[in-house]
Amino acid sequence: MKCPFCGNDEDKVIDSRPARDGKAIRRRRECTACSRRYTTYEAPETNSSLVVKSDGSREPFDRSKVLRGITIACNKRPVSADQIVQITSAIESAVQSEENREITTRQIGSWIMKELLAVDEVAYVRFASVFNRYESVDEFLSELQKIRESNSGIP
Repeated sequence: MKCPFCGNDEDKVIDSRPARDGKAIRRRRECTACSRRYTTYEAPETNSSLVVKSDGSREPFDRSKVLRGITIACNKRPVSADQIVQITSAIESAVQSEENREITTRQIGSWIMKELLAVDEVAYVRFASVFNRYESVDEFLSELQKIRESNSGIP
Protein backbone atom coordinates (compact mmCIF):
# COMPACT_ATOMS: atom_id res chain seq x y z
CA MET A 1 0.00 0.00 0.00
CA LYS A 2 1.48 3.35 -1.02
CA CYS A 3 1.32 6.22 1.42
CA PRO A 4 -1.12 8.86 0.07
CA PHE A 5 1.12 11.60 1.47
CA CYS A 6 4.67 10.69 0.42
CA GLY A 7 4.24 7.70 -1.93
CA ASN A 8 6.36 5.34 0.16
CA ASP A 9 5.23 1.72 -0.16
CA GLU A 10 6.28 0.61 3.32
CA ASP A 11 3.79 0.94 6.18
CA LYS A 12 2.67 -0.81 9.31
CA VAL A 13 -0.84 -1.64 10.39
CA ILE A 14 -1.72 0.09 13.67
CA ASP A 15 -5.28 -1.17 14.09
CA SER A 16 -7.76 -3.47 12.28
CA ARG A 17 -11.47 -3.79 12.91
CA PRO A 18 -14.63 -4.82 11.09
CA ALA A 19 -16.43 -2.16 9.06
CA ARG A 20 -19.55 -1.84 6.91
CA ASP A 21 -21.53 -4.31 8.99
CA GLY A 22 -18.72 -6.86 8.92
CA LYS A 23 -18.44 -6.80 5.12
CA ALA A 24 -15.05 -5.08 5.15
CA ILE A 25 -11.98 -4.57 7.31
CA ARG A 26 -10.89 -1.07 8.32
CA ARG A 27 -7.15 -0.71 8.82
CA ARG A 28 -5.28 2.23 10.32
CA ARG A 29 -1.82 2.39 8.82
CA GLU A 30 1.30 4.40 9.56
CA CYS A 31 3.87 5.20 6.90
CA THR A 32 7.38 4.14 7.92
CA ALA A 33 8.91 7.07 5.98
CA CYS A 34 6.83 10.12 6.94
CA SER A 35 5.04 8.67 10.03
CA ARG A 36 1.65 9.97 8.86
CA ARG A 37 -1.40 7.81 9.44
CA TYR A 38 -4.20 6.92 7.05
CA THR A 39 -7.13 4.54 6.81
CA THR A 40 -7.74 1.80 4.25
CA TYR A 41 -10.65 -0.56 3.75
CA GLU A 42 -10.40 -4.14 2.54
CA ALA A 43 -13.45 -5.92 1.19
CA PRO A 44 -13.95 -9.14 -0.73
CA GLU A 45 -14.54 -8.89 -4.44
CA THR A 46 -18.04 -9.82 -5.41
CA ASN A 47 -19.61 -10.63 -8.72
CA SER A 48 -19.90 -7.08 -9.88
CA SER A 49 -23.18 -5.97 -11.27
CA LEU A 50 -23.43 -3.85 -14.37
CA VAL A 51 -25.28 -0.57 -14.19
CA VAL A 52 -27.34 0.27 -17.27
CA LYS A 53 -27.29 4.01 -17.75
CA SER A 54 -30.05 6.07 -19.35
CA ASP A 55 -28.16 6.19 -22.68
CA GLY A 56 -27.98 2.38 -22.75
CA SER A 57 -24.29 2.15 -21.90
CA ARG A 58 -23.15 -0.24 -19.19
CA GLU A 59 -20.48 0.11 -16.52
CA PRO A 60 -19.58 -1.80 -13.36
CA PHE A 61 -21.36 -0.75 -10.17
CA ASP A 62 -19.24 1.83 -8.34
CA ARG A 63 -19.92 2.29 -4.63
CA SER A 64 -17.98 5.55 -4.62
CA LYS A 65 -20.43 7.15 -7.07
CA VAL A 66 -23.35 6.29 -4.79
CA LEU A 67 -21.43 7.62 -1.78
CA ARG A 68 -20.56 10.85 -3.60
CA GLY A 69 -24.18 11.48 -4.67
CA ILE A 70 -25.52 10.87 -1.18
CA THR A 71 -22.80 13.02 0.38
CA ILE A 72 -23.61 15.93 -1.93
CA ALA A 73 -27.34 15.65 -1.15
CA CYS A 74 -26.61 15.61 2.59
CA ASN A 75 -24.14 18.52 2.52
CA LYS A 76 -24.75 20.88 5.48
CA ARG A 77 -27.64 18.73 6.71
CA PRO A 78 -27.89 17.00 10.10
CA VAL A 79 -26.92 13.64 8.59
CA SER A 80 -23.87 11.98 10.10
CA ALA A 81 -21.06 10.40 8.11
CA ASP A 82 -22.08 7.05 9.65
CA GLN A 83 -25.62 7.46 8.32
CA ILE A 84 -24.26 8.24 4.86
CA VAL A 85 -22.08 5.12 4.94
CA GLN A 86 -25.02 3.02 6.17
CA ILE A 87 -27.22 4.25 3.32
CA THR A 88 -24.44 3.56 0.82
CA SER A 89 -23.96 0.06 2.24
CA ALA A 90 -27.71 -0.60 2.04
CA ILE A 91 -27.72 0.41 -1.63
CA GLU A 92 -24.67 -1.72 -2.36
CA SER A 93 -26.30 -4.71 -0.63
CA ALA A 94 -29.49 -4.19 -2.63
CA VAL A 95 -27.52 -4.13 -5.88
CA GLN A 96 -25.59 -7.27 -4.94
CA SER A 97 -28.72 -9.14 -3.90
CA GLU A 98 -30.42 -8.53 -7.25
CA GLU A 99 -30.69 -11.75 -9.24
CA ASN A 100 -30.25 -9.87 -12.47
CA ARG A 101 -26.61 -8.77 -12.82
CA GLU A 102 -27.73 -5.71 -14.78
CA ILE A 103 -29.52 -2.98 -12.89
CA THR A 104 -30.66 0.41 -14.11
CA THR A 105 -29.60 3.76 -12.74
CA ARG A 106 -33.31 4.49 -12.26
CA GLN A 107 -33.63 1.57 -9.84
CA ILE A 108 -30.52 2.57 -7.90
CA GLY A 109 -31.69 6.19 -7.75
CA SER A 110 -35.12 5.19 -6.46
CA TRP A 111 -33.51 3.11 -3.69
CA ILE A 112 -31.33 6.07 -2.74
CA MET A 113 -34.35 8.41 -2.64
CA LYS A 114 -36.27 5.97 -0.44
CA GLU A 115 -33.36 5.79 2.01
CA LEU A 116 -32.84 9.56 2.02
CA LEU A 117 -36.53 10.27 2.58
CA ALA A 118 -36.36 8.22 5.79
CA VAL A 119 -33.31 10.18 6.99
CA ASP A 120 -33.71 13.78 5.83
CA GLU A 121 -36.39 15.31 3.61
CA VAL A 122 -34.20 18.16 2.38
CA ALA A 123 -31.46 15.74 1.32
CA TYR A 124 -34.14 13.69 -0.42
CA VAL A 125 -35.41 16.72 -2.37
CA ARG A 126 -31.86 17.74 -3.29
CA PHE A 127 -31.11 14.28 -4.65
CA ALA A 128 -34.50 13.95 -6.36
CA SER A 129 -34.18 17.33 -8.07
CA VAL A 130 -30.95 16.27 -9.76
CA PHE A 131 -31.90 12.63 -10.33
CA ASN A 132 -35.33 13.44 -11.80
CA ARG A 133 -33.96 16.45 -13.72
CA TYR A 134 -36.66 18.86 -12.70
CA GLU A 135 -36.93 21.58 -15.30
CA SER A 136 -39.51 23.80 -13.67
CA VAL A 137 -40.56 25.09 -10.29
CA ASP A 138 -43.89 23.28 -10.72
CA GLU A 139 -42.16 19.89 -10.92
CA PHE A 140 -40.18 20.77 -7.82
CA LEU A 141 -43.31 21.90 -5.95
CA SER A 142 -45.12 18.72 -6.98
CA GLU A 143 -42.40 16.64 -5.32
CA LEU A 144 -42.59 18.77 -2.18
CA GLN A 145 -46.37 18.29 -2.11
CA LYS A 146 -45.91 14.50 -2.26
CA ILE A 147 -43.66 14.67 0.80
CA ARG A 148 -46.10 16.92 2.66
CA GLU A 149 -49.02 14.57 1.88
CA SER A 150 -47.10 11.47 2.95
CA ASN A 151 -46.21 13.12 6.27
CA SER A 152 -49.73 14.31 7.02
CA GLY A 153 -51.48 11.08 6.01
CA ILE A 154 -53.50 12.82 3.27
CA PRO A 155 -54.02 10.43 0.33
